[in-house]
Amino acid sequence: MIEDILPVEVASAEAFDDDRGADLFAEERAAIAGAVQTRRREFTTVRQCARAALRELGIPPVPLPPGPGRAPSWPAGVVGSMTHCTGYRAAAVARASRVHAVGIDAEPSAPLPDGVLEMIGLPKERALLERLRARDARVPWDRLLFSCKEAVYKVWFPLARRSLEFSGAEIAIDPGGTFSVRLLEPPPAVAGRPLTQVSGRWLHRDGLLLTAIAFR
Repeated sequence: MIEDILPVEVASAEAFDDDRGADLFAEERAAIAGAVQTRRREFTTVRQCARAALRELGIPPVPLPPGPGRAPSWPAGVVGSMTHCTGYRAAAVARASRVHAVGIDAEPSAPLPDGVLEMIGLPKERALLERLRARDARVPWDRLLFSCKEAVYKVWFPLARRSLEFSGAEIAIDPGGTFSVRLLEPPPAVAGRPLTQVSGRWLHRDGLLLTAIAFR
């Protein structure tokens, strides 16, 4: 599914269940020592997805422990992103010579818990969601907004090396399957230019919401 919203420069792999026979590198096992079994399984499967995607770039299996900000530590010259939710795990990677950053996110197709939208949504975004709901009530637009912001963060952090609050990005969702992002925080520089805007794609299918940004 995730490959449907990623450009050809980005390799990806996904899983809809955990491989209970999969193993981790020592560095990865140390990173989740003491974690509950559910967390260990999703952590393991998403890294198997990442290694499968890296193979498409010709890169052999390598450890992928969490780094600063809990972002994955990718091999030199590679950018990427991982995501997992109930019933889905995925990873996407690309050569840094072709793509500056990748951000993907997966969420269940269900509304956000009460009170969360008020915490993450700007007034302009909440007004947009009301219009989108009136147009098509089948899509949980509030959860999609959350997913878009998660994908933005995964692009932002490797470039800026600092956190981005939910209020730091203003999302405009197009019902046709795309979204645009206006960054409101002091932007990082990419290729000598300030990063102020990015765009992405979204997909609603089979009980899942997927979002992806590949910043070329």
